[in-house]
Amino acid sequence: MRLTRGNTVLATLVAAAATATLLAPGISATPVVAAAPTDPDVREVCADRRPGPADTGAYGMQLDGTFRHPSLTPVDEGSDHPFPGRADAYDTRAYIKNMKVEAAYEGADFTPDYFHTWQNVVDFDGRRYLFQYDRSEGRVYDVTDVRKVKVVEKLSREDVDGDETRANGDWAAHDYWGASTIQWSRKLGAYVMVQSFESKRQISELSDHPPLDKYHNPDGVRKLRAKPGLKGFKVYRLDGPRKKDWKLLATVSTDSTQRDPLRSDPATAQQGSGSIDVPYWTGEKYMFLATAPDDTYSGTEYPTNLHSAGYQSWDMSDPAHPKLLDTWHLPGQRTGEDAAYRKNPRCGNRTSWMGARMPLFLPKPVEKGGRYAFAAMGGYGLAVLDVSDPAHLRTVGRLDLPASVAGTEGDNIDVSQYEKTGMIYYSGYPLTEDCYEPYKDVYQIDVRDPARPRVVGALPRPVPPKASGLTDYCQRRGSFGPKRTGYYTNPGKHDAGLLGYGFYNAGVQFFDVSDPAAPEISAYFVPKAYGRDTAEYAYGNQTHGIYVEWDRNIAWALTNHGIYALSSKVLGKPDLDAPAKPFRTSEF
Repeated sequence: MRLTRGNTVLATLVAAAATATLLAPGISATPVVAAAPTDPDVREVCADRRPGPADTGAYGMQLDGTFRHPSLTPVDEGSDHPFPGRADAYDTRAYIKNMKVEAAYEGADFTPDYFHTWQNVVDFDGRRYLFQYDRSEGRVYDVTDVRKVKVVEKLSREDVDGDETRANGDWAAHDYWGASTIQWSRKLGAYVMVQSFESKRQISELSDHPPLDKYHNPDGVRKLRAKPGLKGFKVYRLDGPRKKDWKLLATVSTDSTQRDPLRSDPATAQQGSGSIDVPYWTGEKYMFLATAPDDTYSGTEYPTNLHSAGYQSWDMSDPAHPKLLDTWHLPGQRTGEDAAYRKNPRCGNRTSWMGARMPLFLPKPVEKGGRYAFAAMGGYGLAVLDVSDPAHLRTVGRLDLPASVAGTEGDNIDVSQYEKTGMIYYSGYPLTEDCYEPYKDVYQIDVRDPARPRVVGALPRPVPPKASGLTDYCQRRGSFGPKRTGYYTNPGKHDAGLLGYGFYNAGVQFFDVSDPAAPEISAYFVPKAYGRDTAEYAYGNQTHGIYVEWDRNIAWALTNHGIYALSSKVLGKPDLDAPAKPFRTSEF
């Protein structure tokens, strides 16, 4: 059901969905008899209730021009799911409202990866540099003049077929550019980058489906467990924008079985997930990151993921010698916590990602008086933590969200409005094309009482302009739904009342949430579906990221064919030249 403001039954639906059973008897595909489990941390707490294909008559275009999403689907990221009314071809037109394209850059130099990239900004000697990267593929751009962007570094493993176990001219064996936070260290008088090293999510050892998923493929699980590589993070001092300017300060394992986390061996297999996505650190004392510290953090249904991440807090007073303070998880996440796990209605669906996908979201750093952090836990919902004493992380509130299977159910929380309105914005993101999964709402959650968070609305669903000839973005082909609002690492101070999301085939969408009771879309830019060099298999993965330079009022749209520099009156007058002052530390 589409959630809109004024929907008086929303709260009732949320409560009902949180406790409902995901699958009725008989809805699964033909049962697959599992082999006897050989790995104690591949948990089969509940019987296999994997969803079968959705009935093609149960979803699709409606008479009023809206799209009805299927209520439940299996993991199926690689297939087309055409329906009556879907466009015959991907849309090569662009659409824009209240925005201006200041510059566009297309091609391989501006597309390190078709599906996802990370971004950071650094400033050296009056020049601004934008990092765009995903593991072995990385780029560094001089973006000082927004209209004359220059590539100053290109990192790749193309010459060794992307094999991360092999060294080449850019990388050492098992090395890559993990999701990073870059902040100014007053102690060192320099930028410091904390870079995540985690298990690879696109893997050959396991498949999404039986007989090669983790439940039926013990040999694949053994091979995945035995893969060498660091599970944790690295800390670098940056003395310039290029890789040659990085100075390694520390290599840290989050594997709790290691005798000394600062002296582990990355050439051997390590346990757990490693540090997942962008660590939260503002250059001061405390850092928070998402991780499964060992293989007993296993409570997830996703067929190729072995770990269910919780969180760790670290003392970064000396960036060269990080110290672990505390580890936190929810009941049910670890092997042996079966009673708690069984209470989750997703138990047995062999589909849901359960556990953290991003680190904690803090509206205010602990060092500046911040007390609460918010956790997006996938199929475990929302958790509110008291982090005022980082050595003793404490759960103060929980909220189960409506099941939205398949796809990612809980990934991002925008906390930029919390200090002003008490609202946070919680969302997952789509994993399939052609809207072959439930729609991923962006929930408005009132956390003015952190012990009792509650859903009070959802952001409006983007609708195509009339010029497109479409009535719903599902018709446009590709994935449709929110990704993220960027990261806390964006330079400058986030504008009050404004949220910008990458929305896949709906491009970049800006929402005015200055009145939480009446959110509206105030601006958008929807680029063409693909470019001249885009591989056909990536046509559907369109605008997958947004990165806003709040200090220059420039929004970068990251797509499957390049990057766009955007301005808008909703952001304010753009500064297309060097910033007035260099980025040093994230502002709040």
